[in-house]
Amino acid sequence: MHPFNSARWPRFLQVSRMVLGVSMMLAIFQLPAYAQGKERPVNSTFYRTIQVDGLSIFYREAGPKDAPTFLLLHGLPSSSRMFEPLFTQLSDQYHLIAPDYPGFGHSDWPDPKKFAYTFDHIAETMNHFTEALGLRRYALYMQDYGGPVGFRMALAHPDRIEALIVQNAVAHNEGLGAIWKTRRAFWADRSANESALRANLLSLATTRTRHVGSDPNVECYAPDLWTDEFAFLSQPGQADIQSDLFYDYRTNVESYPKWQAWMRERHPRLLVIWGKYDPSFDLSEPEAYRRDVPNAEVHVLDAGHFALDTKADEIAALVGQFMRTQK
Repeated sequence: MHPFNSARWPRFLQVSRMVLGVSMMLAIFQLPAYAQGKERPVNSTFYRTIQVDGLSIFYREAGPKDAPTFLLLHGLPSSSRMFEPLFTQLSDQYHLIAPDYPGFGHSDWPDPKKFAYTFDHIAETMNHFTEALGLRRYALYMQDYGGPVGFRMALAHPDRIEALIVQNAVAHNEGLGAIWKTRRAFWADRSANESALRANLLSLATTRTRHVGSDPNVECYAPDLWTDEFAFLSQPGQADIQSDLFYDYRTNVESYPKWQAWMRERHPRLLVIWGKYDPSFDLSEPEAYRRDVPNAEVHVLDAGHFALDTKADEIAALVGQFMRTQK
């Protein structure tokens, strides 16, 4: 071992300082844009609110604003949170916008005595939301309640619709499964069937079943999916909000023929993605869409009602391929 040479120490310090300085300069140039005071990279998700019709509407946004836009419409009792897996995988190529409806998620929950919780009203609010953001053309991704909201939006402004992506959302009466017997009774006589409807629609057991359905691969589902949603449904006022909105669901069934006629007339670019273990919607529904739009692309997956729970990778790939090949 060589003895320590104190004469070399000052030079060593100078070289070390020089190396450190160069390293720091390189690190600064390599810092992400957001660390240098600029907006974060385009594939980051932003969580925003905007005033629409006197309400604070929460939405998630990601991706370059000059890219093709997706408007993602969530189901019951979910929120824009359900689309987080797609944001992770598609925001490098597409501009993604996912709002929470009034009464859902982080948007305002106005009192049902002061706000009409109907699908007509929510679709109107969502149309005003797109106008407030300056969205002139977009592909609609519709899941569950997103179907009746999205079809109303499409019929009101067909020129805005680039394509339709339907994921476990019904537009045909035959698509409503056996579980809808209790729900149809509620529509026929609300006062006599209100308590049964709430037990059927809003309980923890039903909230879990909405996700898992008949899927034998139960271990693939995170329990947080339904416990978080049940906690949301248990908040003060939620039972009244959801009962009002579900009572209005009967207007969707009445509107199905109009939506079918629109699809047969317009032949929109249509991708249907279906989780076959859905306990609420019949497996005949995907092919019913193909009868209306013969060139529709249909994929049935080994997934539940919320297919993104377990098949996000596959769905992202299908959506990306569809958008590329349908240009």
